[in-house]
Amino acid sequence: MTDPLSPVKPNESEVLIVTGMSGAGRTTASHALEDLGWYVVENIPPELIGTLLDFVSRTPGAVPKLAIAMDVRSNTQFSDVMESLNTLAANGIEYRVLFMDAADEVLVRRFEHGRRPHPLQGDGRIVDGITRERDVLAALKSNADVVLDTTDLNVHALARAINELFSDEGPITLRVNIMSFGFKYGVPNDANFMADVRFIPNPHWVPELRPFTGLDAAVAKFVLKDEGAEEFVNRYAEMLELVFEGYRRENKHYATIAIGCTGGKHRSVAVSEELSRRLRQLPGLTVNVTHRDLGRE
Repeated sequence: MTDPLSPVKPNESEVLIVTGMSGAGRTTASHALEDLGWYVVENIPPELIGTLLDFVSRTPGAVPKLAIAMDVRSNTQFSDVMESLNTLAANGIEYRVLFMDAADEVLVRRFEHGRRPHPLQGDGRIVDGITRERDVLAALKSNADVVLDTTDLNVHALARAINELFSDEGPITLRVNIMSFGFKYGVPNDANFMADVRFIPNPHWVPELRPFTGLDAAVAKFVLKDEGAEEFVNRYAEMLELVFEGYRRENKHYATIAIGCTGGKHRSVAVSEELSRRLRQLPGLTVNVTHRDLGRE
């Protein structure tokens, strides 16, 4: 009998584990990956992951992109996933983990809208099931290569996010998402690094600049000419370059850098755009910029 976790590598195959909180959009992500040419396997028990990869390894090139999607319904002992993945890693089988997440209140609303119980709520409330699920998945989330927060994403925006993360062909580069945000709307929970640029004077208090955003040249010039702003961008970019080199050594391929100001309209937008310009000059990076709170009142 073949050991289901035997030390084999799927030749020329990219392996992605898609998991996360129930209701966070795993099904939509799976469909988007299929549209990108991935072979998606749904709800496989953790114990069979090694068996599946063993099968793939016997047909080199037949499945160049394999996504294994699972949630707590895949196995009543979902905590076994970490043990299985640790064994795969110890045996030299390379894989990456995409963890889907969303705010609790959004998950509750999605379950109520679909009139479905949470798989772990039992006789309790939906929020009780969500709390239990977070406890079960805590280790898996902390070890994920990328955590995708779908709180503010509809199905179309989520599909676009998956496309931006996983549509590149050829050798995998480090994919960096720079996100501006406003602290008054809450901090993003999927950021690998977070910077606060509220030390820069706020264009909101300049009447002729208030109606504009950090995407406008006049606002960007005001923000970046401030003493310390340019030095901050330069030093932060240098620090991130060191971090990204470490990410490559550790086989991590995704990073989210969050830049925050008060409302997410002026300073964080301008700094994010300038930081992205600096980082795009580095080799081996794919840099995407999103402005989470731009347009909010």
